[in-house]
Amino acid sequence: MSFPLKALLGACALAFLAACAQNDSSDVEEFVIVDPAPVTAEPVFHGKYN
Repeated sequence: MSFPLKALLGACALAFLAACAQNDSSDVEEFVIVDPAPVTAEPVFHGKYN
């Protein structure tokens, strides 16, 4: 294989390993609690003009 192709494959492998590496801050799970939207009652049919 040519040198530029080997360099490109090496850079891709290095980027893949860096992306998959364990981070020290990954030991602590962070989560966000979001209040659900309030439930509203559906409108009631009172007749044609009411």
